[in-house]
Amino acid sequence: MSYRTAHPLRSVTLDDVRGAQKMLSGVARTTALESSRHLSRTVGAPVHLKCENLQRTGSFKLRGAYVRIAGLLPEERAAGVVAASAGNHAQGVALASSLLGVHSTVFMPQGAPLPKVSATREYGAEVRLHGQVVDEALAAAEEYAASTGAVFIHPFDHPDIIAGQGTVGLEILEQCPEVGTIVVGMGGGGLAAGIAVAVKSVRPDVRIVGVQAEGAAAYPPSLAAGYPVTVGSPATMADGIRVGTPGPVPFGIVEELVDEVRTVSEDQLSAALLLCLERAKLVVEPAGASPVAALLADPGGFSGPVVSVLSGGNVDPVLLQRVLRHGMAAQGRYLAVRLRLTDRPGALATLLGVLSAADANVLDVSHIRTDPRLGLSEAEVELHLETQGPTHRSEVTAALGESGYVIIE
Repeated sequence: MSYRTAHPLRSVTLDDVRGAQKMLSGVARTTALESSRHLSRTVGAPVHLKCENLQRTGSFKLRGAYVRIAGLLPEERAAGVVAASAGNHAQGVALASSLLGVHSTVFMPQGAPLPKVSATREYGAEVRLHGQVVDEALAAAEEYAASTGAVFIHPFDHPDIIAGQGTVGLEILEQCPEVGTIVVGMGGGGLAAGIAVAVKSVRPDVRIVGVQAEGAAAYPPSLAAGYPVTVGSPATMADGIRVGTPGPVPFGIVEELVDEVRTVSEDQLSAALLLCLERAKLVVEPAGASPVAALLADPGGFSGPVVSVLSGGNVDPVLLQRVLRHGMAAQGRYLAVRLRLTDRPGALATLLGVLSAADANVLDVSHIRTDPRLGLSEAEVELHLETQGPTHRSEVTAALGESGYVIIE
């Protein structure tokens, strides 16, 4: 017996998703489905990217938030709504509330990226910064709801939210009727559950594959146990899918309809984000790049045509810079080294000459002469280099060694 059968909750049906699609007409964009020649060659089958990173507010979250708030009774709307989020759900609730004329209060962690805080305010929400992590903001939002009567808008654990997210699945069927596999990132599971309901109701043969970050993968142990399991201190750069416990409502649907859940590493997420930027010319946040990461990790494991859902593009510029550098390092295209030189005229120029001869592109140089660790005639140099791949990176390291330089670990 499945969790969904043993714990009856109001199920989400194809009619619910179709009703949500009508409700979202003129509100949510029908986002583009872009073919990727590079990924198609890699996978050996046609691969398409469902660009929810180009949705209003930069993610799919507007869909579910609007359907949930639009379904409130007049007296509930009058009391306002409250939510907690570090970014995408916050912006979705803020815009949906503004469009429907409902007052919204959004609790965000004090460390939330400033662009996301500013965007949430600009969409019309009253933003309150509370706590250091989303869980603390969530507790504050629930307390606010209890004390004021405002309706709490959960990011994934409600049938209306799931129905709204399921409209992504209906669009995929319209844009790629021959789809064989849909790959989608998973945090709480609302998007994957909604897509699974929409797609499996029409095309039960389509394979639905969920993807989680290794450091925040609550679904594999939950599915093994048969009920939602909490993963303590989830950690990943992909904040959009950094959820410690699956929601009971989406969990029941995922257990029944999602064919497989895979996990990807931080290196794989970085490489996928870099690929989206370089090859598809799309800015995608780490959570949105997780399906691409799964394709790169196991190219032969997916039957085509494949649709990879890029769920969001709201990435903090500071994080983007770090992730891109991490992605380059994961692909062998970035090398950071520390060396000690004799502190004499021309020593740095000689070193740079070695690197130039090895075709390494110097991105940054830090030259330190005054440090207690250094001798009177020593200097330390830290270099950040761009290389052409793992083989070239090894060649650059070898060239330094052959020239007498010792890399400091």
